[in-house]
Amino acid sequence: MFLIDSDALMDVELDRHPHVEHSAEFLSRLEQGSERGFLAWHTVSNLFYNIERHRNRAYARSFIVDVLDLCSVVTTGDKDIHYALTLPMSDFENAMQAAAAVACRAQYIVTRNDGDYGQSPISSIPPLKALALLR
Repeated sequence: MFLIDSDALMDVELDRHPHVEHSAEFLSRLEQGSERGFLAWHTVSNLFYNIERHRNRAYARSFIVDVLDLCSVVTTGDKDIHYALTLPMSDFENAMQAAAAVACRAQYIVTRNDGDYGQSPISSIPPLKALALLR
């Protein structure tokens, strides 16, 4: 099971090179396979905000709908935020990602910012390594 960080999704949507290739392939394989990805609740708003800023509102909505065909949003609440606050991570948004990964029992957080998750209770891997783990 994978929790997907917003950077991997943004790389695909905004065609950010050189990262887009592996992230796009990971999402494509996720779509074709039996695995389903997970998203933290706040990832959806981050995606919407950034895509709307670069494209437009209708496009952002359409992208979110497409992503939700591949991924489920992790059910989290205040206990998960409290947990994120206890994690020894310097970036609170990444701590929230890690708490969401724990909540859905993800094996990995898929992100190109692998170094940001050194103190995470869930290991992070880049999209290329996640590709190798998909069936």
